Amino acid sequence: MSEQDRTKWNQRYAEDCYRKNNPVTLLQEWLPKIPAGRALDVACGAGRNAILLAQNGFRVDAIDISAEGLSKARQAAQQLGLDVNWIEHDLDLPFRFDRDYALIVVMWFVDVDLVTRLCDCLAPGGYLVCEEHLVTDEEVIGPTSRDYRVAPGQLRAAVPGLEILLYEESVASNADGEAVASARLVARRP
Repeated sequence: MSEQDRTKWNQRYAEDCYRKNNPVTLLQEWLPKIPAGRALDVACGAGRNAILLAQNGFRVDAIDISAEGLSKARQAAQQLGLDVNWIEHDLDLPFRFDRDYALIVVMWFVDVDLVTRLCDCLAPGGYLVCEEHLVTDEEVIGPTSRDYRVAPGQLRAAVPGLEILLYEESVASNADGEAVASARLVARRP
């Protein structure tokens, strides 16, 4: 990301324009099947998924470029009495991730090379839960640039060596009735 991206996301969070507070449905569906341990929430924003993980007994590292988003996340976690390791970092720059995560969550942040590198950060038996905007010709919400969407099959191909437990590509309506094109992946390190 660039300084322009940092500024954009800080402004969105400061102006309360990005109001997604509920954890991503895919994570909610799979969380009961995943044993608690260390977790990493990549591009965590205001912490909706990291907070859910901490509430379910995970020790969470949560990383994002936006100081404003992390400030909101930190406040929300403190109000709930939760301890999360909030990390401000531009994910386009090198970062040394730990290598023993029971769960890594990547939601709506497209960096397929990063997803591939994160596979090596899973502990044996660790899970990767990922959902991305999918390239489509249909009218859908989300980014208009293909740079912020994965091509069909691209997310599946990004996790060599992992056991694929779920892989779906679809265009479906969200809770607000808007069409969303997504690729959804749950995979496990043997």
